[in-house]
Amino acid sequence: MDIKDIFDPQGEIPPATPAATLVIFRNAADGGPPEILMVQRAKEMRFAGGAAVFPGGRVDDADRDLARAHGASDEEAVEELAARVAAVRETLEETGLVVGIHQQPDLTEARRARDIVLETKELAPALAAMGWTLDFDALVPFSRWRPKHREIRVFDTRFYMADLGTGAVELQVDDTENTHLFWASAHAALEMAERGEIKVIFPTRRNLERLALFASYADAIAHVAQFPVRMITPFMEMRDGQPWLLIPADAGYPIDGEVLESAARG
Repeated sequence: MDIKDIFDPQGEIPPATPAATLVIFRNAADGGPPEILMVQRAKEMRFAGGAAVFPGGRVDDADRDLARAHGASDEEAVEELAARVAAVRETLEETGLVVGIHQQPDLTEARRARDIVLETKELAPALAAMGWTLDFDALVPFSRWRPKHREIRVFDTRFYMADLGTGAVELQVDDTENTHLFWASAHAALEMAERGEIKVIFPTRRNLERLALFASYADAIAHVAQFPVRMITPFMEMRDGQPWLLIPADAGYPIDGEVLESAARG
């Protein structure tokens, strides 16, 4: 397929699967920049196989049902709350970490809740069994990406941020979709990618570069207030005879693209 067919600026955006991902901050033990939780996807996965990404996944109908049960009615409100539900559910499934609830569960409770989610594939039964209530405000909208390429699956992904503070937690990897969990500052993760220790796809790299700007979670919150969430749809442009994959230059990202040949897209 010709590269112009993949990134046709005049073409229609193809259908996309709604998804959500969560950028989880914790304080670094050495007092340095905050660390971010990342998961390394199994190589066999169709999308981003072998890549290091933030926890997350697709939005399911059960997530929308739970959103409606919390008062969402119009379509956009349902999709917004459902994405936050999905971010909480997927994070629990993939890492064993409980975020986005008002309670502070211990490790035993977190493991029980995770078992329920893995068995039912829904968050609502776990909330009911544990007596937990969702704290939607704990998930702060960060960005939203919807690529336009046609050769691989397309996701409309809402990115959220959450803060663990000291972050003294135990994690459990979901070894069906992911093979490794690790904490690293955004800058350290980028260095790992440069050394070839991890693979990062184009959206992850751009978001890590943006996250590397922040010396604290408070900095991230202030930045988001300055650059409200907007849809990011990468596009192709020729520069000095080479095709580049780019994003809008005014969306709050310090680097707006790279040579298309080097951009891992999933």
